[in-house]
Amino acid sequence: MFMVNSLKLKMVNMKTFLTNKNYMMNLKPLLILFMISFCSYGQTTIIHCGNLFDAENGKIEGKSSLIINADTITTVQNGIVIPRMKNVKIIDLTDYTVLPGLIDFHVHIESETNPNKYLERYQLTDADVAFNSQVFAKSTLMAGFTTVRDVGGRGVNIALRDAIDKGKVIGPRIFTSGKALATMGGHADPTSGNNNQYMGDPKAKEGVVNGPASAKKAVRQRYKNGADLIKITATGGVLSVAKNSSNPQFSIEEIKAITSTAEDYGFHVAAHAHGDEGMQRAILGGVKTIEHGTLMSEETMKMMKDNEVYLVPTIIAGKYVTKMAKKEDYYPEVVRPKALAIGPKIQGTFGKAYQKGVPIAFGTDAGVFPHGQNADEFQYMTEAGMPLFEALQAATITNARILKQQDKLGQLKKGFYADIIAVKGKLDEKSAKKLKSVEFVMKNGKIYKQPKNY
Repeated sequence: MFMVNSLKLKMVNMKTFLTNKNYMMNLKPLLILFMISFCSYGQTTIIHCGNLFDAENGKIEGKSSLIINADTITTVQNGIVIPRMKNVKIIDLTDYTVLPGLIDFHVHIESETNPNKYLERYQLTDADVAFNSQVFAKSTLMAGFTTVRDVGGRGVNIALRDAIDKGKVIGPRIFTSGKALATMGGHADPTSGNNNQYMGDPKAKEGVVNGPASAKKAVRQRYKNGADLIKITATGGVLSVAKNSSNPQFSIEEIKAITSTAEDYGFHVAAHAHGDEGMQRAILGGVKTIEHGTLMSEETMKMMKDNEVYLVPTIIAGKYVTKMAKKEDYYPEVVRPKALAIGPKIQGTFGKAYQKGVPIAFGTDAGVFPHGQNADEFQYMTEAGMPLFEALQAATITNARILKQQDKLGQLKKGFYADIIAVKGKLDEKSAKKLKSVEFVMKNGKIYKQPKNY
């Protein structure tokens, strides 16, 4: 049993019990805790929280207790609940702010930036990629990101997702697009940059689209492969071996073929886009998120608001490629001018989009920069004018809603997965840097990281 003040139970007859409001009010706290104890006997964990982030309302609550049974939060109580049962595990985070596990909506979990990355696509086997991806997945989880949306790789990301779900590998919960869809020669065409001997003629199976029929087939292939969503590259990109970073690369007809087919399979569609025309086509075509959005016009911002299309800004990626493009031989020469032109603009565009009321989802493009540094994005978002607690909502409740997981992810509530993180001290609007030092990580009720002195 649990202590609830010094409440004493009195024997009353059923009629008195049901009609006497004082009895009912006094018994309610005890009954709640009794039910917690009864339902979770032998498996109960209680986290004592100094402060708690309320993702739904975007504010910090005071001392609270999270009662967890297996992988689920069963109750959230104000104040500190003290159990008398010996089999209850107590986790003391009274010196911490406790938050829902964070959700990064734009990662590439299979790979990570390095000077040899353009050679690795030819050198690494799927087995190499699989082993490397385990390291990146663990770094991501330890940084406090318990869920990610992976938006493009060679397909190992699907196997990694399944291995994590089965407990074979440590990492975040993954929702993945598998291989992203591109047009011939476009950003995400896996043969771009090859010589003629190896360029070939990739098709829907390889994620290359040419025409509406091909587009539909490519979506169905992703479904067959086991993807959770669809990613398209609506414009050119910075890091692809091609001259243009922002030209439109899909027709509206192709995009509509993709989104309508995706809807049949329960997928939403994410669109990589730097150029404005490509963004407008993607919005009119029915995508759910625009990734990067660098050269977005005010007209496009209005279109996004009107159509409830979310911007995933990836500011940290822009800053990283700008820095690395100044180093000789880090990127191919065709990439460097694109990085220097696009990278510095992302943060400014995000700030304007936020002020215009464009819906914002949190995403970083991890893999373009080292995995595990994802939380730097909060600092850059606040610098551009978005309050920290709103940025946290973008990384929790908003992303959960887009994934249609709003009843399981993104909040610390009864019935939600026990995805829980904590940072030292109390968060306020000026403490974005604290999110770079997550000291406690729990996913599905299992602890993966805890304070050194715990």
